[in-house]
Order: sequence, then structure tokens, then C-alpha cells
Amino acid sequence: MESSLKRAAELKQALLDFVLDADGALATALESFSADQLSGPQQQGMNSRELVIHRFLTEGVVDTSTPIDLFLQDQASLSDGDRALVLSWKSSFVGLFAITQVLEDGVEVTNWMTDKHYILKSVNPDELTKLSRLKAGEMLLTQIAPFNLESWMFFSPYISLGKLGKPKLAIAIGNFKKAHKKNLYGDAPDLLEEAWTSVEKYHDEFVDFFGADQVTLSGYHLSKKFKEFQEIALQKRLKSLSIDPNQSLGDLADEAGLSNAEISTAAAAAGMDAKMVSDVLAHPEKAQMAPPQVELPPHLKNAEQVTVMTHPRWGQLLLSTYAPLKTQLAQLTESDTADPAIAAKSVRRYLDDPEMNAFVWHQLAQEYPAALERLIQTVCDRPDFVLSSDLDMLLAEYHKPLEPELPEIASVPLHLHNLFQEAVLEVNKDKPKAKAPAKQSFGFKKKA
Repeated sequence: MESSLKRAAELKQALLDFVLDADGALATALESFSADQLSGPQQQGMNSRELVIHRFLTEGVVDTSTPIDLFLQDQASLSDGDRALVLSWKSSFVGLFAITQVLEDGVEVTNWMTDKHYILKSVNPDELTKLSRLKAGEMLLTQIAPFNLESWMFFSPYISLGKLGKPKLAIAIGNFKKAHKKNLYGDAPDLLEEAWTSVEKYHDEFVDFFGADQVTLSGYHLSKKFKEFQEIALQKRLKSLSIDPNQSLGDLADEAGLSNAEISTAAAAAGMDAKMVSDVLAHPEKAQMAPPQVELPPHLKNAEQVTVMTHPRWGQLLLSTYAPLKTQLAQLTESDTADPAIAAKSVRRYLDDPEMNAFVWHQLAQEYPAALERLIQTVCDRPDFVLSSDLDMLLAEYHKPLEPELPEIASVPLHLHNLFQEAVLEVNKDKPKAKAPAKQSFGFKKKA
């Protein structure tokens, strides 16, 4: 095993040197990838330049090829075994790992996102010396890759986050989800598939209740509607678990072995319905999913107009300025005398706002193509801009993903859902009357 690990380390260094010594399209792609990944405080907090460079080795794209493809083309004399090993690194991923045991030649870890376990090996003397100083329970952010059919190695330098209590761990996981969306379930495609399925299910439930995938109401009325929506979703949830929705909270509490007060306190702190908490405790074998807490953020509850948009892939968006912009675009479409100044300011703001994703822009482009095209030509000083052919290129320039990334409304594995609840309880243990932040995620169990 040591010889295969040593050979893997040599090949990885050769791949790294190949990329760092390159010029032309490969060098340009690395520079662009690094700039994108290190932009913003969130990315910098969950990344380092070394980690980004190593991520580029497996995630980067150069025209239609990858750095690994280009390396293998350049190294035609590699053996079949070496080539197979390098190709296997396409399954490399970044993870947030908890150390369970420090070994002589590495560490045993658990991936917090998926609850999967690994033994990570290293042949680097300096790295082994640093690893020997670590303790069980410390958190590592690093990229790992296979070096044979059963074993894994450190593929990048690690970032040590130290030992984290539940509240700080929950924050670290939240930061990881924002900075490494493509690596959330890098070693668990079944969890990723189930998370995407939950987004589709939420969209269908929303359309069934509201009658459309886009609704505009006052913040006050929307809050009331969301409460009704939550109650209906809860009833469907109970029915799917074969639990009597008419069963009293007291009966459910008795089944769970808790008092009504204990359940109510836990539910309030976790941002969940008390009956749902009791159901999950009383029937853990049935609790595959727990629905999201659907509430408006505080800053939207008093807004005059809030537009809710749902999509089976893009998830849910809550926008207080979408309806006014549509009105402005409609006026520009219907009248040549309408003043474009206000709409132009909105377009500029929407280009800079990360929440105004490609889905929203394509919705506007479909409804108001001529008006939107003229505004973009003016705002961006691009008189030759053609909406039908140039919009995606413009959105990419403003760092808006053109394909959906897993939305916040998606399910999370049950162990993460429980961690977030426990973190909220710990933060609020000395403030029993404080209202916990609303959750917009819900858990699912990993399939055996």
C-alpha cells in the first residue's frame, strides 16, 4: 500500500506542476477559476489559494477538456495503471471532516455532510508531523481522492478548524454549503438525488396550494398564507407516515415519553411544529423527511408587495422588487413615452444582486424582451446587445450561474437537520422565550 500511495503522490505532484507551469488556455482557465472561487468573504473564509488550485485540477474546464485530460495527453508514456489512477481523481471532492482517530500514517475521519467514514493516508513527512498534533474531534476542510480501490489520500493541504461546539459547527457547515455547493454530497449521489427530489416536491406542493408558481401578495397576507400552507403540508406529512392527524399532542407526547412543555419548547427553539417534533420522536422508524418551516424573513413581513417564485430546480425566491420592475417593463413595452430611468436603476441593481439569478432574468426576458433589451443596452452601454443571444453571456459576466445549484429549500440529511436543531437549542438554552430563526431546510435519513 505504501508503494501505491507513494506513486499516487508522485503523479499528483506531476499533475500539479503541469498545471502551474502551463501557459495559454490552461493558465487562463486557472486564473479565471481562482478569481471566481476567491471572490467574496464567504469564499475566502472557506477556501485558500492552495485548496483552490488543487480543486482546479479536478473541477477545472479548459475549453471542452479538463486539466486531467490535458495532463494524460501530455504524458503519453504513462502505464495503464497510472492512467487509471489519475482518471479516478475525477471522483475527488472537498469535504468538511471530523477526526475520529489519529493514525501513524494519516487520520480516520467522518465526512460531516454525508456521515461517511474514511481513512486518509499521507506520505508527506511534514504533513504527517502536523497531523500527529491533531486530536479526535477536530475539524478539517480538505480535498481527498482515491489512490486505490479501497483507500483515500489527502489531495490538497488541509485547513484545520479546530474543535467546534454545535453552534459553531452548524455555522461552519452553513458556510461550507455556500462555498462548496458542488461538493455538498460529493461522495453520496443518492443524498444529492434525494435533495433535488425534495425541491421538486416542494414546488409541486406550492403550486397545488397557491394555484401558480408565482404569487404576489403583501408581506402580511403572504405570512398568513404560508402558515396555512405549512399546516396543509403537515397534514400530508402525517398521512404519509400513517399517523392519525387527529391524535392529540398529549397522546403523541406520551408515545414519545416527553411532556407537552418539553415538546413545545424544543419545537419553538428548532423552528418546527410541535406536533411534527412529537411525531418524529414517537415514530422514528417512519421519519424519513421533516418538512421545511415556511416563513417570510422578518424584513419582508411588512413589505407592500412580495413575489414568491418557485421552480422544480431553482427552488424558491422571495423578492420585494420584482412586481414593481414588471410594472415598469410593462409600461415601457406599451408606451414609447414612458420614462426608463427608474427601470434602468432596477436593472442595474438586479445585475449586482446575487439573488436575482438566471431563472429570474429568463422570466423577465420571456415576458418583456424588447423593453429589457433596450434597458440593458443603455445600462451596460452595449448598443449592439441582443437579448436572445447575449443574455447568458452577460449573466456569466456578473457571476450568475446559468444552471441551477441546489437551493436552500432542499432537504438536508437527517443528521444535519438534527445538528441544526441542537445548535439552536444550545444557543437559546439561556433564553427560553427567544424565538429561534426560521428554518428553510428539512432532513432525510441516509439510505442503508
